[in-house]
Amino acid sequence: MKKKITVIGSGFGGLAAACRLAAHGHDVELFEKRDKPGGRGYVYETNGFKFDGGPTVITAPFMFDEIFTAAGKQREDYVQFVPIDPFYRIFDAQGRKFDYNNQTDFILSEIERWNPADKDGYLRFIATTKAIFEKGFLELSDRPFLKFTDMLKIAPDLIRLQSYKSVYQYVSQFVQDDFLRQVFTFHPLLVGGNPFDTTSIYALIHYLERQWGVHYALGGTGAIIQALVKLFQELGGKLFLDADVAEILVDSRRRVGGVRLKDGSLHRSDIVVSNADVAFTYRNLIPARYRRKNTDRRIEHWRYSMSLFVIYFGTKRRYTDSPLAHHNIILGERYKGLLDDIFTHQQLADDFSLYLHMPTLTDPSIAPQDHESFYVLSPVPHLGSGIDWARTARPYRDRILQFLEDHYLPDLRANIVAEHYIDPLHFQNTLNSYQGAAFSVAPILTQSAWFRPHNRSEDFDNLYFVGAGTHPGAGLPGVLSSAKIAENLIQQSA
Repeated sequence: MKKKITVIGSGFGGLAAACRLAAHGHDVELFEKRDKPGGRGYVYETNGFKFDGGPTVITAPFMFDEIFTAAGKQREDYVQFVPIDPFYRIFDAQGRKFDYNNQTDFILSEIERWNPADKDGYLRFIATTKAIFEKGFLELSDRPFLKFTDMLKIAPDLIRLQSYKSVYQYVSQFVQDDFLRQVFTFHPLLVGGNPFDTTSIYALIHYLERQWGVHYALGGTGAIIQALVKLFQELGGKLFLDADVAEILVDSRRRVGGVRLKDGSLHRSDIVVSNADVAFTYRNLIPARYRRKNTDRRIEHWRYSMSLFVIYFGTKRRYTDSPLAHHNIILGERYKGLLDDIFTHQQLADDFSLYLHMPTLTDPSIAPQDHESFYVLSPVPHLGSGIDWARTARPYRDRILQFLEDHYLPDLRANIVAEHYIDPLHFQNTLNSYQGAAFSVAPILTQSAWFRPHNRSEDFDNLYFVGAGTHPGAGLPGVLSSAKIAENLIQQSA
């Protein structure tokens, strides 16, 4: 039976769910509060530059292919992906580099330069990630966990796979060199987790990358957003921009009935899918009297990811002679100490580690001719820290740019011709993320699978969630999996 479906938010989760549902013939309306679609994948355009606002690492291109195939289309006709090699260039505090890709012999040669004794350990580590991937990704990532018994069924497998260990503990069983441990454990930071308390299930990212590589979308990640919007509209979907949802309408104790926008207009529907932040959806869009399970108190007790400080900048000169690659991880002197400051002590440290994106090395089209485009990201505490970003942001920006100028990009500030930065206040006020958490609910074991906010609300039978805050979690593969789960649940109930 065809349904009228409301989707809140046009991030990757919302767009993926909207396309999948529209492909089934449902009447789908997608509401986006901003002037352009994308959510965290919003594109900033200034002075001829295109800056991807959020995700830049594509690790599971087949998951995008599935969305287009479900609609009888070919993804290649909408957006082009190109492989990146190395996947990441990882620098230590002295500027020495480690190139990371999926070629075993090459990785062993890189390990040889740091600690030859760790080559055997690396091979044993990689051999174990296949089983983690098969259980954690192939079996569990697109399966809903709506009942506690769903969790009990997989508990023996999770114990066998040592999911009770953190990613850092797990890798450290195999790798002894301190820097190499950092190289093989930074991945949880890409999904908002601390490597020292994120469940070792996330070691499956290594297998995912080895199997399918790391890709870049020509035109930037925003080109994927444009492709999904085009597909959605071809399928008859309706996209509303500058359409800020003020309330999810509650029809009865167990059912919602559409949305009310801030302009007062009502849009009735049979089903609501929220790609908005889970905590924001419950706390701000549904009156507390209707929420028996997801109370404000429960939401306040969830642990949330760190936030981010991101600077997007373009230069009037190329830096092709720099030591940088497309994706760069620049690690500081401290690893655990810095992560403790961010996640545990909730304080802004004097030092930092950075992710530096340099997409014009692969795709000069996103900047004016003979110009370079960058995006530098620093993990920072979420707003529960009490940091005053109105006062702190500018000095923090200055410190990061000075560091890059001193070590990687000579005369940087004199060459910047376009710039924009965001801080935790942006995640709270623009992206509606509770506490300004960049990745919503933190990916720890006690907030995974059944313990994570459910894909179908416990309070309402026809309210569904997609995106970083629900199962299976943040990152493009997780978000796209959540859309597949929502699709399947809705189809089963239709």
